[in-house]
Amino acid sequence: MYSTSEVANILHLSRVEIFRKIKAGKIKAQKVGRNYVVPHESLAEILGETIGIHKKEEIEKSINKAFKEYGEVFKKLGRE
Repeated sequence: MYSTSEVANILHLSRVEIFRKIKAGKIKAQKVGRNYVVPHESLAEILGETIGIHKKEEIEKSINKAFKEYGEVFKKLGRE
């Protein structure tokens, strides 16, 4: 778990901006007392070290849509 100050230092943003991102749902955090803490997994996702579940689902949807629309073209390109 990271404090908002630590996250601000890591991301080179102000604490106020970190709070805005938490409230907007861009950074997943848990409220502990009067403060927020950010789990390591959430910070890793923000930094691009891992792909979060939500992003993975978006990628899968995009791939499925492409196969539905261009499946025959992909097959023809695969033969060449």
